[in-house]
Amino acid sequence: MSDMKQESHREELFSDFARAVNIPAGQLEHWLETERSHDVGRHKGQRESHSHAAGRRILRLLRTPRKDFTADDLVHMRRVIHHVDRQLRHRPRGDVSDTDWRFALMNWGHDPQR
Repeated sequence: MSDMKQESHREELFSDFARAVNIPAGQLEHWLETERSHDVGRHKGQRESHSHAAGRRILRLLRTPRKDFTADDLVHMRRVIHHVDRQLRHRPRGDVSDTDWRFALMNWGHDPQR
């Protein structure tokens, strides 16, 4: 792949990630410290849910300069984009403001009410 095409794909990835992750870093950090964030999706005996661990990694990515991203970081960004898109297709009916569905998405950096 040419360097220009590779750079274009990289920019598209960053753009898609910014669309998927609509919670600013400071707000995401605050959310991840809440009990609700820790509890959603956690199974009995589990220290941390998958969504909470993903949120911590997303927070780190939000605070990392683009030039310092690793290939693994880019893979995780694609994972986040696909996960958020998939979950949005399964939006429950009615008011979602106080639902595990919304809170799990917020752990992934996306608030569907924004």
